[in-house]
Amino acid sequence: MRITAFAFAMAAVPGLAMADGVGITPDMMSASVPTATGMVEISRNQDSAHRLEGDWTLTSRPCPNFCIQPMVPAPGVTPVGELEVIAALQDPNIVVIDGRIRPEFEAGTIPGAVSVPYNEAADRLGELGCEVDFDGFICEGDIPQVVLFCNGPWCGQSPTAARNMIEAGFPAENISYYRGGMQNWQGLGLTVVPGGAGG
Repeated sequence: MRITAFAFAMAAVPGLAMADGVGITPDMMSASVPTATGMVEISRNQDSAHRLEGDWTLTSRPCPNFCIQPMVPAPGVTPVGELEVIAALQDPNIVVIDGRIRPEFEAGTIPGAVSVPYNEAADRLGELGCEVDFDGFICEGDIPQVVLFCNGPWCGQSPTAARNMIEAGFPAENISYYRGGMQNWQGLGLTVVPGGAGG
């Protein structure tokens, strides 16, 4: 009974309950990431009543095309979550790639992500330091780590990009896959920007 009374008393003190806001982790309220248009602050939506709308709330779309993707789209690829994506965005040696088609990227993406549509990924390995070869690319030496993402656990665009990149010569151990993609990113209320404006 005393514990309950104490809890009610503490909740009644203005500013004491919920004073910390909606953080990314207990020690991180936001993260600054470099983008093509300058620094962008990634944080979570502070409105605790906020809800997603539109396609991001759909749970049951027909398979194919909307089949649940594996956590590891190809042997050697490393699955990652939101915290690893944020850390990657802050690391100049890692490229975060939005593997969705260009209109989806332009509608909204993770700040700092670059657009490499899944159907172009295998042909654009030169942008990642690989050299053109007769059978694809030679990807040796100082090539970056990449993080691929698309629309969410049911989106096959970035898994296809990963497999195509590997087949063209990019090493699987240099690829990470954020399976949660835009659906999980937005579900957590994290910052989204139009592609080309910090994307």
